[in-house]
Amino acid sequence: MNRLKERKTRNAVFRLFALTAVFTVLFAVISLAGEEAADTYQPALYATFWALVPPIVAIGLALITKEVYSSLFVGILVGAMFYSGFQFEGTVLQVFRGGLVSVLSDSYNMGILIFLVILGVMVSLMNKAGGSAAFGRWAGTKIKTRAGAQLATIALGVLIFIDDYFNCLTVGSVMRPVTDKHNISRAKLAYLIDATAAPICIIAPISSWAAAVTGFVEGEDGFALFVSAIPYNFYALLTIIMMIAIALLGIDYGPMALHENNAVENDDLFTTPDRPYANAAAVDNVGRGTVMDLVIPIVSLIICCVIGMIYTGGFFEGAGFVEAFSGSDASEGLAMGSFFGLLITIILYMIRRIMTFEECMSCVPEGFKAMVPAILILSFAWTLKAMTDSLGAAEYVAAMMETCAGSLMNMLPAFIFLVGCGLAFATGTSWGTFGILIPIVVAVFANSNHELMTISISACMAGAVCGDHCSPISDTTIMASAGAQCNHVNHVSTQLPYAVMVAAVSFVTYIVAGFVQTPWISLPVGIVLLFAVLFVIKYCQKKTI
Repeated sequence: MNRLKERKTRNAVFRLFALTAVFTVLFAVISLAGEEAADTYQPALYATFWALVPPIVAIGLALITKEVYSSLFVGILVGAMFYSGFQFEGTVLQVFRGGLVSVLSDSYNMGILIFLVILGVMVSLMNKAGGSAAFGRWAGTKIKTRAGAQLATIALGVLIFIDDYFNCLTVGSVMRPVTDKHNISRAKLAYLIDATAAPICIIAPISSWAAAVTGFVEGEDGFALFVSAIPYNFYALLTIIMMIAIALLGIDYGPMALHENNAVENDDLFTTPDRPYANAAAVDNVGRGTVMDLVIPIVSLIICCVIGMIYTGGFFEGAGFVEAFSGSDASEGLAMGSFFGLLITIILYMIRRIMTFEECMSCVPEGFKAMVPAILILSFAWTLKAMTDSLGAAEYVAAMMETCAGSLMNMLPAFIFLVGCGLAFATGTSWGTFGILIPIVVAVFANSNHELMTISISACMAGAVCGDHCSPISDTTIMASAGAQCNHVNHVSTQLPYAVMVAAVSFVTYIVAGFVQTPWISLPVGIVLLFAVLFVIKYCQKKTI
């Protein structure tokens, strides 16, 4: 027995030394490598279809293997090999220096991670104080049905329209106790959160997304154009209608139906064995808190985050409210706002003698640990995006768009919608998709058909949101999984059929809009078509039972 232990110890020590030696060699290679002129170097596969292969590999592997971390890393590795021309040294440098180190030293990304950690700490505080449990008990007396719980989640998501990151984590932390009580699966909750994040922000004039879009429209009144494009944002509008319809009609299909049936029949909210947040939920403490111990922190958080965002936009230096939102730094504003929200929460609980200072501080590492899966996936997703950027994915899509822009002008909004979907799905970013496509659309329609330009810009936004909504490497999708405390691959696989159906209806609606050029005809056509598809699905389900 002792010999076996000694052998295991020797093997463990040997593996540790071997691993240390490998990393030493790698870092030696990195440190000895000369500084590469990144601004002049261009890989052989730059701005070709191969630039889109790394995210396709990562997404495909994630959906096949159901393992997201290794899938993302393989995608990163493929991108780094393409960039370096399959050289070992160049690949290692690109993975670390051009990828992980680069994205984690970016101030915007770090602000988002800080915001994520603070939100995790606040959720841990509210759980331990008993605020979340008290809200769940109160909501249980007001919300009697599964449909009511879903509609309440949608309503809260619509109300929190300022920023998609803030939406995902806040709605999740508030509504989880309510949806759990009514046996709504975590996959369904994640879908409701995700579908009220980007789709709501993209039609809200006062939001970080509106600010991003208006910044990409040069030579036009960006804010006025954004407002006029709202009725044409078919994917966002139809997604909201879709959520309400499936909640009221009780329609679920595809993998989501499996999760929902399992939650109702077996009282299992997760369905699959892998449930990374189950332990976090198990340690929730009922505490002595009341509903106000959840409401006050959430309201404080909202107010502080709004103030933080308009502060970064120069509101207190004389800029108007809308102008301050347009020029805000969402990352910095949310990080600062969430910090002050956390401070108010700790002070509130100490004054009310619900928790001691030591108990509050014990929630800091707990909140951080709860957000580790989301932080890991976000870091890998940002790194994968850095790989596609370095391979010229944006330039490839822009060139493809410009060659197709001249023909079939009335079909262009539908084509732009598809391109936006594909680009956002592959890169996992809506804002990057806006930045590529909107300037092209403005250049194509400059001094010509203004209404068609409005429809096409709306198609850019709708396509970007749709692709972002479907993509496993989208930060919004990742945060929706974190907010619902749902397995990320489960969220993606259950949400995909819903998003694809709305995307198909939106595509047909954009074809109609390109010819009639009025939302008062095209939008009703899309709504009727959406309900027709839903009723066909419901009818087919009844026949199979």
